[in-house]
Amino acid sequence: MQVVELISKKRDGEALTTEEIDWLIDQYTKNAIPDYQIAAWLMAVYLRGMNARETSDLTLAMMRSGEQLRVRDIVTPVVDKHSTGGVGDKVTLAVAPLTAACGVAVGKMSGRGLGHTGGTVDKLESIQGFRATLSRAEFIDILVKHNIVLAGQSQDMAPADGKMYALRDVTATVSSLPLIAASIMSKKLAIGSSHVLLDVKFGSGAFMKTQELARELAVVMVEIGKLADMHTVAAITSMEQPLGHAVGNALEMAEAIAILRGEGPVDISELCYHEVAELLVMTGKAANMSEAERQVEQAVRSGAGVAKLAEVIAAQGGDARQVERPALLPTAPVRTMVTAPRSGYIAGIDAEQIGLVSMRLGAGRFKKGDQIDHRTGLVLQAKLGDQLRAGEPLVEIHARTVSEAEGMRDALLACYRWSEAPVTVGLLIGEIIHPS
Repeated sequence: MQVVELISKKRDGEALTTEEIDWLIDQYTKNAIPDYQIAAWLMAVYLRGMNARETSDLTLAMMRSGEQLRVRDIVTPVVDKHSTGGVGDKVTLAVAPLTAACGVAVGKMSGRGLGHTGGTVDKLESIQGFRATLSRAEFIDILVKHNIVLAGQSQDMAPADGKMYALRDVTATVSSLPLIAASIMSKKLAIGSSHVLLDVKFGSGAFMKTQELARELAVVMVEIGKLADMHTVAAITSMEQPLGHAVGNALEMAEAIAILRGEGPVDISELCYHEVAELLVMTGKAANMSEAERQVEQAVRSGAGVAKLAEVIAAQGGDARQVERPALLPTAPVRTMVTAPRSGYIAGIDAEQIGLVSMRLGAGRFKKGDQIDHRTGLVLQAKLGDQLRAGEPLVEIHARTVSEAEGMRDALLACYRWSEAPVTVGLLIGEIIHPS
């Protein structure tokens, strides 16, 4: 086969065969195909799409590109949770330890930031010494000993996705339904958990801009999970504004710790607690949602959730004191407040643009290999529907220099829409998709 033939075939809207997809992924994994040709193929997929069979074939080929852990053969039940990404999305950082604290094992492989969205691994690496890259033996050992592991993409597990993931980020091919589905589910299948909960986001800060597109993606992934005998459920959730208040790596880490202590923002705290409850019901740890919610409340109130986070951080080489005392997390040298330019109700916050401002401050990557500054980001002082008077705090900038902070003011103010009348805020959780 010739790569250029597969690029032109997909460019012209034709479906690739199973053999062609298997060959392409195998050769790319072996470094026999250069990045520039895969980038061209990714753009063809982005523009032309893939049918259900192609998407399934791509997922399985990426899964087979490396080792398969099958953690459910070692610990049962063992769950995984994944978000399709959003601005201020630190949900996994709270859901994983809370679930483990409630007695259900969590084997989590997370990614780095994609485009305007932050990555769970980047946030975890704001903790000094934390090591996300684990071998197969280390992954399993930590999972068995601590009932939780928070790993990053490794060269051993779904390496084709690891290479393609970074390339998508810098070629404007992130928001492709088949590429997102295959990326997420190849990692889930490679880990081999018994249950997985998918948080599929829609809105201005998500890759899926409408609830209908998010639902389409969710259905595809739930069906892939079903075919692989993995109990998969998807929650469709809103990303019409940033989640919580913090946007940026260390800032979001601190907010996740607050959620575990029962002191986080209401919107994201309720979402986290609901997703933990869903996992407890899925695995049979709780008979119903009411019972599950009581277990979650107890894990928060007793401090078991934050203790479990500190435990896994220490197990992976991180400084657990930064969990116990979030003030020890890295902080930006410059903090400055942007105030409301007028009085009124906040009618809209462009989450994607908020994410891009955070990137420009150093909290994200514009090209492959960029270094992240874990200290920088934004802290929203008001959210959708809130009423402010002119001059009241709107958003706090955490920056490296005064000039960088000042240079973001106009871009931040452009992210907000205002209303004279009160504003109705939509539901955060739109729908739960179960296997058919």
